[in-house]
Amino acid sequence: MSGTISVEQALIYTMVTISGVEGRIKTTELKEIGHIVKHLPIFRHFDEARLTTVAQEAGEILQEPEGLKTVLGLVADALNPKHRETAYALAVEVAASDLAVGREELRFLAMLRDALDAFV
Repeated sequence: MSGTISVEQALIYTMVTISGVEGRIKTTELKEIGHIVKHLPIFRHFDEARLTTVAQEAGEILQEPEGLKTVLGLVADALNPKHRETAYALAVEVAASDLAVGREELRFLAMLRDALDAFV
């Protein structure tokens, strides 16, 4: 995938990535992503029916060599500083949705922070 993604896609890519860093996506995390997309004002113009498609796009990119680096680059490029803070907060929200934040999730949060800070 080349080019740019929308703010909404970038936020979804972030949430999907944090959810999958431990090798599987938990049901509680999927429900939290759906709840966030349905209720947060930043997604008011996003077609909820596209959520699965956008999540699958993120998953496909993550399967590629350097996929994580690609996702982080796409996310950082798509977001202004305020939206970068939102992306980080949403990643934390999804990671905490199952009441346990694992080592891999913490590592991804550090990588996300570094990637977003690099573009400020």
